[in-house]
Amino acid sequence: MRAAVRFMTKAWLDFSLLTRAGFPLQRFAAGEKIFVEDDEGSAMYVVRSGRVNIVTYGTVLESVGPNGMFGEMALIDGSPRSATAVACEACEVAPINRAAFAHLVRQDPEFALSIMRLLTQRIRQMNASL
Repeated sequence: MRAAVRFMTKAWLDFSLLTRAGFPLQRFAAGEKIFVEDDEGSAMYVVRSGRVNIVTYGTVLESVGPNGMFGEMALIDGSPRSATAVACEACEVAPINRAAFAHLVRQDPEFALSIMRLLTQRIRQMNASL
């Protein structure tokens, strides 16, 4: 039986970086799915407002709030989504597609470091829960 894992990541992205670059926003109502497990991962997301739960097997793995990021794993490695993202309250998110992701990594080393910190925190929290 799998142990329930719930963690809150502390990696944040300054949303003004995205607004200055003109990233469009998408709005989701509470309960609306942003993506579903096994979907193609064509974008990652940064939360501008609201909160998004990352869910698998009925367990909330992570709750992502303003300036938090999610969906980057499938974007980075091209694998299908490993979980479902659901708006747990009305939210606005900025999608970042592959081309924009590559551009941000090249242009802003702090963005790349933020992604690495996020992934590292998730691994550490998962290890601590075992």
